[in-house]
Amino acid sequence: MTKPALLIVDDDEDIRTQMRWALADEYEVAAAGDQAGALAAFSQHRPAATLLDLGLPPQPNGPDVGLATLSALIGLDHEAKVIVVSGQGDRQNALKAVGSGAYDFLCKPVDMDELKLVLKRCLYVAGLERDFRALQEQARPESFDDMLGASPLMHAVFDFIRKAATTGAPVLILGENGTGKEMVARALHRRGRQRSGPFVPINCNAIPENLLESELFGHEKGSFTGAHATRKGLVESAAGGTIFLDEIGELPASLQVKLLRFLQEKTFQRVGGRQELQSDARVIAATNVNLQEAVGSGKFREDLYFRLAVLVVTMPPLRERGGDVGLLAREFLRRFAAQHGRPGLAFALDAVRALNAHAWPGNIRELQNRIQRAAIMAEGKRVTAADLELAAPGDARRAQTLREAREQVERQVVEDALRRHGGKITAAAAELGVSRPTLYELMEKLSISKTEGGPAGVSRD
Repeated sequence: MTKPALLIVDDDEDIRTQMRWALADEYEVAAAGDQAGALAAFSQHRPAATLLDLGLPPQPNGPDVGLATLSALIGLDHEAKVIVVSGQGDRQNALKAVGSGAYDFLCKPVDMDELKLVLKRCLYVAGLERDFRALQEQARPESFDDMLGASPLMHAVFDFIRKAATTGAPVLILGENGTGKEMVARALHRRGRQRSGPFVPINCNAIPENLLESELFGHEKGSFTGAHATRKGLVESAAGGTIFLDEIGELPASLQVKLLRFLQEKTFQRVGGRQELQSDARVIAATNVNLQEAVGSGKFREDLYFRLAVLVVTMPPLRERGGDVGLLAREFLRRFAAQHGRPGLAFALDAVRALNAHAWPGNIRELQNRIQRAAIMAEGKRVTAADLELAAPGDARRAQTLREAREQVERQVVEDALRRHGGKITAAAAELGVSRPTLYELMEKLSISKTEGGPAGVSRD
């Protein structure tokens, strides 16, 4: 079998030689003594793991160049596994290194058996991550004409689109703002008989009433002040395709009559015109208004309602779509992270809980907005509930800083691992994917006493 590549970055040639000699049986070893050499060797060999000293020239007595090199390596490959092996082993440097993306932190002089164990664990974790990514690629979130959804409610919508697309009959799409009504309309168009024609959308609530008739049906030259030329309307422009009437519940009563006539006869007149014109455009309408109540109150014509509602589909609000929240959130984060040059971003545990607990009054549009902002503003490789501007569940009792929230999650994870292994540090560290010294440092940072590991307390074995 081909041995995995390993990069050693240390300004001390003797240390590089010693490590190469100790690890050459198991790894294809490359070495570098400074930042430029490290980046060049990393780009050339793409090592499975990198051992990095923090004290690099031109400032071998400080950690700044080493930390900058760590950030540069992560920049070249956000999934790089970098183990910091440094004589500058104070706790602050360790925390900075791990916070910047280091897999682990070991102090010099390093115990070679411990280093080999950490390397094996590191490569094992890297293999699991590769397998997980491969499975994700094989099982991509279910996509249907650019729409994502695995919930039964969305499968019902997808089934409706398959059946309704080829009929050519009018469709009425109901649902709250931000649920994706226009995406359904576009999917119906793409799968319909008139897919080769134009898709023409219009928001009936966004155009002043005195201009809306002209927008829809066009006007003749001189029909009103400013009508300097004859102009086609959207109904005419959509011939051979689809016209999508969004916010149809806001259509003025005077235009409801003209739209009804067009639906019945496929004919219309431009404003100021007498000639009967024809258009075979398919009509798809959408609204967040309860049209049956509007009919009952006299705000919407009953005959127009029945003409539009030949086929009706209701888009479910995001809060009722169960696991689709997480599915959509991960896909949006992947897209926005790539768009903003931050691949590898993932959600922290408190963010996942907050996403699932939020009511999403703005539906998919709100989710998209929050994740795009978080992809830009998040620090590090984890998007937190604070980055999403959401309250983490259980935090309503008092406000928390981002640091407090992170420490709360870290403490829970470490305590759970210690309990599962009866307080045995080595076993708990192996499960957590860190070295024994790193786990001790975490316990100290999080004020976890050595008696919290279980009935027998904490042990080294």
